[in-house]
Amino acid sequence: MTETIIQVRNFRKAYGTFVAVDGISFEVERGEIFGLLGPNGAGKTSTLESLEGLRRPDGGTLRISGIDPSRQARQLRALIGVQLQTSGLPDTFRVDEAMRFFCAYHGVAPRDDLLDRVGLDDKRAAQYHELSGGQQRRLALALAVAHKPPVVFLDEPTAGLDVASRVMLHDLMRELQAGGTTILLATHDMAEASEMATRVAILLRGKIAAIGTPMELTATGAGLTKISVHTEGDCLANPGASFPAVRQAQRQEDYFIYFSTDIGPTISALIAYINTQGDPLVDLRVERPTLEDRFLEITTKGAAR
Repeated sequence: MTETIIQVRNFRKAYGTFVAVDGISFEVERGEIFGLLGPNGAGKTSTLESLEGLRRPDGGTLRISGIDPSRQARQLRALIGVQLQTSGLPDTFRVDEAMRFFCAYHGVAPRDDLLDRVGLDDKRAAQYHELSGGQQRRLALALAVAHKPPVVFLDEPTAGLDVASRVMLHDLMRELQAGGTTILLATHDMAEASEMATRVAILLRGKIAAIGTPMELTATGAGLTKISVHTEGDCLANPGASFPAVRQAQRQEDYFIYFSTDIGPTISALIAYINTQGDPLVDLRVERPTLEDRFLEITTKGAAR
């Protein structure tokens, strides 16, 4: 059975006359990586900061394991870990000092094992300002999870990281998820959200424009599926070759590229035609619309209103 860990119901947040979040609702289950996506100004930060207890909602209710973030701060701090985009650590703080400080705050033993896990074992004596941007991000994540919180908030955790650091952090996120940790991930990286998130919500102008698994969201858009075909005898060059549900067609070197609204009839007709021509099939590739395609479709339509 699933267990709801985060509840957001009719949440509203305003700054003067500007409504940043306008009555949104969603739930996150235990062990999910839930992606929160949206352009700048969509309401992601206001939602995160309110769930983290940093801001009070102006309407609706927020709960984390039954705790009200704005009224039960002491109980909340044991439940959540937070990695922000920018850290407020003093420049002269040593890495091992930062770990001891955060662990003491939460009443747990220092987690030197986490420094090893995020590749900072040889940087224990380094001051914060001596770390690269990627190393600072890795330290921030280690500090966020040092007290083993059941819920972790990650705000652009891999922005600006090199490939190796990105892979390391994604592996750690998967380990946390496998152990039952719930992760709320705010990111502008559509590939990261598609790869890591169990479900995503796309915010636009303070409202949820779409919510579901990455597969569900890409399946419901108007995006066209790309079908690339290469045959030995080039039979698709025949001007009379046409196929159902194809909106666009073009040639790129040895491949014929078809953009289809319904891949079933298109692929069936393509294969039948190639077989009747006696032309050996060399390669056939199907590329679904990406989460980025769907995101751009939603945000572009929203901006036009």
